[in-house]
Amino acid sequence: SSGLFVGVGGSGTIVTSSDGSTLDTRTSGTTQSLTGVTYGNGLYVAVGGGGTILTSSDGITWSIRTPGTVNCCNGVAYGNGTFVGVGAYGVILSSTDGITWTDRSVTYDGNSSLLNISYGNGLFVAVGYRGVQYISSDGITWTSINTRDNGIGNMIYGVTYGNGLYVAVGGGGTILTSSDGIT
Repeated sequence: SSGLFVGVGGSGTIVTSSDGSTLDTRTSGTTQSLTGVTYGNGLYVAVGGGGTILTSSDGITWSIRTPGTVNCCNGVAYGNGTFVGVGAYGVILSSTDGITWTDRSVTYDGNSSLLNISYGNGLFVAVGYRGVQYISSDGITWTSINTRDNGIGNMIYGVTYGNGLYVAVGGGGTILTSSDGIT
């Protein structure tokens, strides 16, 4: 952890805080809405609409990166030495340095648009439309966990990991918990 809180939002908004209370607005260099931010290996990575990926070593000065697709990214996570961004149409991108991104997309089946991702306990968990979920230990090879067969058809908007538990939230008041990210 760098000791700096970083938040992102609409119209390229980036705010930082060293105390969690006082916010400083930063220049992002984009007008795209930013939808996710993570920190790992000494680097912040923020993602958003139109294929926006930004990086910063200090949270203050940001550089625009080119992912090669406009369908990334809705969410981003860091784990196992890898940044992973997820987006529409099953887009998954991975990067070890936050600068060069490699396409790891899953086959789009009409339901595999991804909205968020988290890393914990050695596993990336990506979630999205109609309860879709994908998992990966390395951010490269992905496995579909068909939650629709378990009666979960709502959008899953967010996922996080903490205290030994994955928690995912979605439409219709859906709250899912899992100790392993699979069941």
